[in-house]
Amino acid sequence: MKFRKRIMFGFAVVLSLSFGLSLADASLTSSGAENRSWRTAPSHSAGIAPDPAQQAEIAIVQVYAASTYGWRGLFAVHPWIIYKRSGETAFTRYDVVGWRGGDVVQRNYALPDGLWYGALPKILVDHRGDGVDVMIDQIETAIKSYPFADTYRSYPGPNSNTFLAHIGREVPVLKLDLPANAIGKDYRSIARPLGMSSSGRGWQVSLLGLLGLSIGIEEGIEMNVLGLDFGLDLNSLGLRLPFIGRLGMDDTTVSGKAVP
Repeated sequence: MKFRKRIMFGFAVVLSLSFGLSLADASLTSSGAENRSWRTAPSHSAGIAPDPAQQAEIAIVQVYAASTYGWRGLFAVHPWIIYKRSGETAFTRYDVVGWRGGDVVQRNYALPDGLWYGALPKILVDHRGDGVDVMIDQIETAIKSYPFADTYRSYPGPNSNTFLAHIGREVPVLKLDLPANAIGKDYRSIARPLGMSSSGRGWQVSLLGLLGLSIGIEEGIEMNVLGLDFGLDLNSLGLRLPFIGRLGMDDTTVSGKAVP
């Protein structure tokens, strides 16, 4: 009984710490946003994507994530993927948007590195150069095979994180490591509770994204309880925590060199 109480106490401490960090981060980044609605929230370029015209001959794939709009940003992120083949001078962007009806998979819904309703995006993956054209072919095949293209539920999924997790599973060379607060990445249909983890480089058992366990090269060891993920990342040492996502070393996946 004492051991159980200690476990519950530790669980409560981790939850409180993670939520407090998320709240502090939101307070630091939301200055002047109190009176903005989703209609007036800024969506301009964050200035972090490479210039596709200047790097026309280089194939590029990037994955971004930004806090979701409003109070949900304390709990979860919204991810998307952009890419361009060698020889192209513009990016193509794909993400899942649930409020547009019909096919939730949207092409070029917003700017490649645009703020997500006021939230600054962070780069999760940046691949450039050799082999990336082939990777893009695989990504496009994965997009077409997304099994929930006409379904959206913010919790526990399928949602935008489920979409990126599907791409990660289908394209392991992407080395996508979605953060712990990417709620929906662990969503799996009730008929397929066991399979590859969202990075495509590990294994996972998950009951509708509400209870499960993932073990992999990118995600380390991660436990899911009611959509809240806790774990330890051994690839780039850090704690995987709900609300805040990650606490530790930078975990951005990078290959190839940027052109000045």
